[in-house]
Amino acid sequence: MSAIVSAADTRRSRVRLLIVTMLFLVTTVNYADRATLSIAGPALSKELHLDPVAMGYVFSAFGWSYAVAQVPCGWLLDRFGSKWVYALSIIVWSIFTAMQGLVGFLSAGAAVVLLFGLRFLVGIAEAPSFPANARIVASWFPGNERGTASAFFNSGQYFATVIFAPLMGWIAHEYGWRHVFYVMGALGIVMGIAWIKTIYEPKEHPAINEAEFDYIKQGGALVDMDATKDGKAHDGGPRWDHIRQLLANRMMLGVYIGQYCINTLTYFFLTWFPVYLVKERGLSILQAGFVATLPALCGFIGGVLGGVISDHILRRTGSLTMARKIPIVGGMLLSMSIIACNYVDGQALVVGFMALAFFGKGIGALGWAVVSDTSPKEAGGVSGGLFNTFGNLSSITTPIIIGYILAATGSFNGALVFVGANALVAAIAYLFIVGEIKRVQLKAA
Repeated sequence: MSAIVSAADTRRSRVRLLIVTMLFLVTTVNYADRATLSIAGPALSKELHLDPVAMGYVFSAFGWSYAVAQVPCGWLLDRFGSKWVYALSIIVWSIFTAMQGLVGFLSAGAAVVLLFGLRFLVGIAEAPSFPANARIVASWFPGNERGTASAFFNSGQYFATVIFAPLMGWIAHEYGWRHVFYVMGALGIVMGIAWIKTIYEPKEHPAINEAEFDYIKQGGALVDMDATKDGKAHDGGPRWDHIRQLLANRMMLGVYIGQYCINTLTYFFLTWFPVYLVKERGLSILQAGFVATLPALCGFIGGVLGGVISDHILRRTGSLTMARKIPIVGGMLLSMSIIACNYVDGQALVVGFMALAFFGKGIGALGWAVVSDTSPKEAGGVSGGLFNTFGNLSSITTPIIIGYILAATGSFNGALVFVGANALVAAIAYLFIVGEIKRVQLKAA
């Protein structure tokens, strides 16, 4: 039997690995663009005379539009397919990222308004990204590989910091903070062109062979998710009743709450963490860029490992619920170690606990695998959009709440407790609200 399986494996093409690699690279650039403001933040806030509350609101500008745009962009994905909606998204958000470098040429008041507006527009442009990632994984990967694939593309958020935090820190130090935005915007435009050349649906990809297509289809991949009709992915697109049914589903409600809390850790890291290193721990902006790479690297390793563990549990037990919940709950409990930073003084210990917390966060960041597992075929984009709407409400609340905590206390201690408490709530949501994880079956209206 093993010889037969081995021969079949040899005959199959591996196009799906190219697809998920492209998702990983685009996600890496996506999160690097989100983090540009945090790297440029200390110098930018000093030049524009912004206090912590004002910086909190500027940090949150991305989140307001990103969260609101999720469901409409999910509808666009279901209506027109992932490839071209996502391609336009990449190019447009990159243009708006580059334009943020221009705010330094304005007076302080006008600069703040323009910066908030451009971050707001970046949020709208990036909104299709993760729902599209989930749709593409659902269409290209069988169920027993979906956890690893989702964890791999999602780990791009940590890899972005590993690669780009030192680069952006160096650029800001050597050339000024404006050039951080110029460089990252140009890179994103190049990535958008590469996306157009690389991404196809399973039935349309020129390099896929029949053996791979049959393998992913028989394994549960939704290979005809974007089957076109008159240039549109689905006639009419998803309906409002689909949204109502998803919001009324207890499993999905638990997943939404969990993702909100998990993303609180993400947005602390993307917004206030470099400021924490500079203001609370006395590092220079260049040092902060390099120090931030260790927790990010641990998050990346944890992210990939979480997917591998999840799919291994699925193959051993056949239980999708156990396979997803065990890494998520365990990872979130481990993430609570971020609170320990309040009780140590040495920089090495602080970075060590941060690294441990983000390793746990990486292991537990399987929400997008759950979306691929649970989304109904006829509303995959909308399902991902709803999930990301709830998850990214924390991109609004986290920077603002932490800004107020800093203004009130002058310290990050309360902020770290707030972040750790969210990790605990995420674990509780998956343990007691989510229940059995399975694909949602929508009822006909």
